[in-house]
Amino acid sequence: MLIEHIPLSKLKISVCNIRHREPPPDVSDILPSIKERGVLLPLIARPEDGKFGVVAGRRRFFALKAVKQDMGEVDDPPCAIMAEGDDVAAIEASLLENLARRNPEPMTEHLSFVRLIKEGKTVEQIAATFALTATQVRQRLALGNLVPKIRALYTAGEIDDLTVRHLTLASASQQRKWLRLFADPDQSAPCGAYLRQWLLGGPEISTEVALFPLKDYTGPIMEDLLSMVVRIRVRLLN
Repeated sequence: MLIEHIPLSKLKISVCNIRHREPPPDVSDILPSIKERGVLLPLIARPEDGKFGVVAGRRRFFALKAVKQDMGEVDDPPCAIMAEGDDVAAIEASLLENLARRNPEPMTEHLSFVRLIKEGKTVEQIAATFALTATQVRQRLALGNLVPKIRALYTAGEIDDLTVRHLTLASASQQRKWLRLFADPDQSAPCGAYLRQWLLGGPEISTEVALFPLKDYTGPIMEDLLSMVVRIRVRLLN
């Protein structure tokens, strides 16, 4: 990629930046350094709508804007220029930067992975790019199975990860039924492992009802029947 110094007035947040819809971030931790030394690490940008969209380096961009507002002028920041229109590479660059700093929100990651799938990337390619397992990528993609209200509750932190993973296996009608329980102060919505039992119609089958004497069995018990059913349903959904 070519490195160029681009005037701040010609920069904007790229639509491929995974946080482009979010409000400006807190940049108080990097502001003193940028005031003193400017931007040292190049932003990653690409030609976009007559300007250069910042794909990676969003916090540095906003810190530079704050410095300009405070001091009146700033040096043009160095930018690594990507090819125009390469959405896949732009989304990957944005995700990788955010993963290096802190994990993006699950729904943000889901939307980005969906975009990569639409651009022709496979689950295995996404997993390899971001040092994830294929299962982890599929779990993020499965968030698309959630009804909007559950997505909103998950984004707001009102539903935990394990509960959401089980809800991605539920039908829309099961999800709506669960939501009614969740919203009813007189009811208790099943969560976590209890939710799995609720979705599949009952508790796990205990080894106590095995058709052979357990004391005579010396091998390992690999998994319970319901775990096997959930695993098969996950494969069918994927």
